[in-house]
Amino acid sequence: MTATATQHDDALGDEGAVVRTEGLTKRFRNGQVAVDGIDLEVPRGAVYGFLGPNGSGKTTTIRMVLGLVQATAGRAWLLGQSMPDGGAKVLPRVGALVEGPAFQPYLSGRANLERLDAVDASAPRLTSRSRIGEALERVGLAAAARKPYRQYSLGMKQRLGLAAALLRPRELLVLDEPTNGLDPQGTREVRHLVRELAGEGATVLVSSHLLSEIDQVCTHVGVMRQGKLLMQGPRETLGADDAVQVLVTTEPDRLSDASETLAHLGVVSPESDGRDTVSARLGSVPLADLAPALVAAGIPVLGIEVQRPTLEDLFVELTGPGFDVSG
Repeated sequence: MTATATQHDDALGDEGAVVRTEGLTKRFRNGQVAVDGIDLEVPRGAVYGFLGPNGSGKTTTIRMVLGLVQATAGRAWLLGQSMPDGGAKVLPRVGALVEGPAFQPYLSGRANLERLDAVDASAPRLTSRSRIGEALERVGLAAAARKPYRQYSLGMKQRLGLAAALLRPRELLVLDEPTNGLDPQGTREVRHLVRELAGEGATVLVSSHLLSEIDQVCTHVGVMRQGKLLMQGPRETLGADDAVQVLVTTEPDRLSDASETLAHLGVVSPESDGRDTVSARLGSVPLADLAPALVAAGIPVLGIEVQRPTLEDLFVELTGPGFDVSG
């Protein structure tokens, strides 16, 4: 990342976006391009699901945004500040769990959090004990707080990492694969926690390769594959009408007329199955216009079925094999 940010540049991304990148690229010494010129935008107040198969560049992107890894090219802004130069200003307002937490194995869970809190110069000392207790309670580790970290299971270690990110109120939470190692109950608890944090006003960036984990909590989604950001946007725009499939059932001898009427109306690629159904993509045509147009043309309408693509359909189409859609 170049250190040529102007004062004007530092303010970019502060209006509406808490994370923004422009042409962000990471190329390793062996020539591998891990992140390829992406323009990421995480709106303020969003729960942004950062999706993609393992190895797609999600974690490298997060590490560059947080200033943990030097970018080869491009720019990144975090809470309106150019990174990494503005890190000292904004990182105290960010909680992060990236690539698994690093804790002292012979210290207890609570002692590890006390150690982390003590080195945070911006953390209020008088409330340290109560904040640590609350963080442990929120992630379900209160009963194991005095147990040595080396005796923690993978799921417990992940929970402790979440607790570390929650030691203080944060404007932005960055959670990289937060359910790694958790059982189904733990995964549900993390989803509930993400909803709580968003309800309290935090923006949450959740990176995952598990579709089901994202589908239930996110307001916005970005999809990565092989270092490229394939798409991003509000959750409700996925499966928009131009991807909706409609199936019109009519009498067999009127299939040709039905196809012609639908094509004239503007639906995309109407095709007959040769029996009693014409299928087409809705495109920009309002669904409510189909039946009246067919009836006006004298075509019996025996049924209209709408098939909207699921997130699973869309993501598998975008990312191909290797995406865990089962959760």
